[in-house]
Amino acid sequence: MNVIEVEVISNEIIKPSSPTPDHLRHYELSFLDQTSPKSYNPFVYFYDLNGDDGNSIDEISNKIKKSLSEVLTVYYPLAGRVKNDRFVDCNDEGVLYTVARVNPPCHVSEAMKNFRPSDLSELLPFKTHQLTEYAVGVQLNIFEGGGIAVGLCVLHQITDALSCLMFVKAWVDISRGEADTIARPEFVSATLFPPKEDPGFDGGANISTAIVTKRFVFDASAIEAIRAKNKNEEMTNSVEEYQRPASRVETLSAFIWSHLVAATSEECSSDSENAYAAIHAVNLRRKLDPPLPEESFGNLSRCSIVMFNGEEEYCCGYGEMVRRVREGIRNIDMEYLSKVMKEGDVNLNFLRAYARKIFMNGGMFNSFIFTSLCRFPLYEADFGWGEPAWVSSAAMCVNNVVVLMDTKTGNGVEVYISLKEEHMVKLEANHEFPKATN
Repeated sequence: MNVIEVEVISNEIIKPSSPTPDHLRHYELSFLDQTSPKSYNPFVYFYDLNGDDGNSIDEISNKIKKSLSEVLTVYYPLAGRVKNDRFVDCNDEGVLYTVARVNPPCHVSEAMKNFRPSDLSELLPFKTHQLTEYAVGVQLNIFEGGGIAVGLCVLHQITDALSCLMFVKAWVDISRGEADTIARPEFVSATLFPPKEDPGFDGGANISTAIVTKRFVFDASAIEAIRAKNKNEEMTNSVEEYQRPASRVETLSAFIWSHLVAATSEECSSDSENAYAAIHAVNLRRKLDPPLPEESFGNLSRCSIVMFNGEEEYCCGYGEMVRRVREGIRNIDMEYLSKVMKEGDVNLNFLRAYARKIFMNGGMFNSFIFTSLCRFPLYEADFGWGEPAWVSSAAMCVNNVVVLMDTKTGNGVEVYISLKEEHMVKLEANHEFPKATN
């Protein structure tokens, strides 16, 4: 398939179907919101339609708009405007809704086979790195050969990925006429993690377009082959409490991390002044005491950090990586979270201090951010015309990021990796790493 072109047919502002009450007009951002990336979380939902849904494109568009208007009364901060990085003015000014036509003409099933992450970005209403006044944008993409794709951007400064997906779940439930069954979001993030005058971190600092995003698919057999190949090393390097087999995410994190180290440095140096970090986003909802429901709104995730320095002989070791990932996630506990509530993000402070030390001594510091959406409700987005045939991300705007998402079958994992172009070339030249799609 050639490079796609998207022709915008119409733009419209969708406002909440009911006004936000006066006592809810001021939504305070949490400290975790303040330190989140100033970019958009992107998702694209593809639907075959198969010609038997009985709905015209106009009917589909109207259903999307009506249900979007209704769900914005429940997720009212998303229809507001962020002010001074401190709060959302829940003024019901609305979200952007775009209808677009995809060229060249083709069926959505053909497009799904050929899309690259850069193509997927064309199906979104915004560039993920360019903030607009809107917290949410929706783009209905029409494939003239049949099928549609719904592109969604949600401001990361307000929501993490799980909050986005809970918003979508409520949205599609309303679209199917099941408004009475939706779980209401809880807006407690700022109470638990109060905002700070100076959060000490600029969420826009690492945003860049000078990177390449590629998509790699690991089916169940590929994951099992990696696990089997490294089973002896995993068991040898693990203490008794970590003896359970590595999960899919742990297996791929360790495998990908070792290859990223090789791709972004000449070699895994024995120089003690070099350092490497793997940063995993951890969902805090189940970590808090008492736990929060999944519908809790906001950026309720924090980072576990795995560090290696060049002296460690297992610098790229799979088994040690699995053990440390587990240990890092385990350390995101209430003791740590209590410190975050009082002092700010101690992990980020540590990482910044460590990086400064490395650079002062002339060493190299590389960090890689892993975000897993596996087991999240990606494929439950049924507006009334069936589950999506595919749910994708898009090109990313932060370097050295790895996003893991379930395949539709649930057994495999799609991996989106963003790197500088020269590093991506090295990664793809590694014969042990799978080829990028398309």
